[in-house]
Amino acid sequence: MGQETLLDKISDELLIKLAILEDVGSDDVTTSSILVSIPDRVVKAKIVAKENLIIAGLELFEMVFKYIDSSIKIISSKIDGDFCKKGTTILNIEGNFSSILKGERVALNILQHLSGIATNTFNIISHIGHTKIKILDTRKTIPLWRKWQKYAVRVGGGYNHRFGLYDMFLIKENHISVAGSITKAVELAKSYNHDLLIEVEVKNMKEVKEAVKTKADIIMLDNMDYKEIKKAVKYIRENSDKKIEVSGNMDIKKIKKIKKIDIDYVSMGSLTHSVKASDISLIIDL
Repeated sequence: MGQETLLDKISDELLIKLAILEDVGSDDVTTSSILVSIPDRVVKAKIVAKENLIIAGLELFEMVFKYIDSSIKIISSKIDGDFCKKGTTILNIEGNFSSILKGERVALNILQHLSGIATNTFNIISHIGHTKIKILDTRKTIPLWRKWQKYAVRVGGGYNHRFGLYDMFLIKENHISVAGSITKAVELAKSYNHDLLIEVEVKNMKEVKEAVKTKADIIMLDNMDYKEIKKAVKYIRENSDKKIEVSGNMDIKKIKKIKKIDIDYVSMGSLTHSVKASDISLIIDL
């Protein structure tokens, strides 16, 4: 991406460590109190899919338990991207009872969330059929977890939009207002860094026609209705070779409608910002 980011400097191990510290703190008082007069023993557990899902986040799941107790054994029958039918045992765990309970919530939170993103992405893509349209995520992610949320989108079959503010130009309404016009904003971006892709957001045909004349690489049709999108796409295709992205509160209903239009991308903040966690349970065999 051309430059190191703060996220690159934060290791996955540190994120896991902080997540465990947030949850366990100095002690799991409930488990410790129960085990005061009872010897801690090695137990077996399994992770079970409670609904159909696409699994994602197994690496981080294992890292949680290995950080808490390196002696814990994890045997997985699945890899990220696998479809898991309701009732499927995803992996097996063996280790100290107290260690497993300490890591359970953090590990499941991560696995459920990332699997939810992957599953949601997969379900959305299933509605676009054999078109050339790519489903993109956005920057609407949990701070410091963007790397993994965007990873989960890819696991589900989606694609990543820009990672941050640094790796691609995305000229929006406020930028255009300050620059004075779409044309001027694109010129300024091009002169600032001619190697990065330039995308410009437009909201009506007047802006579409101006954007087509610029050196922008991608034109984003933002919050346009179906008729406006068709009209804009026709004009862009007849007058340029620019890529076309559609955005703005996109959902399955809208995607089903616009998938017949000759567009390249659909970007969806909902892939990450409001996804439902997958239903996954840890069951201990006592």
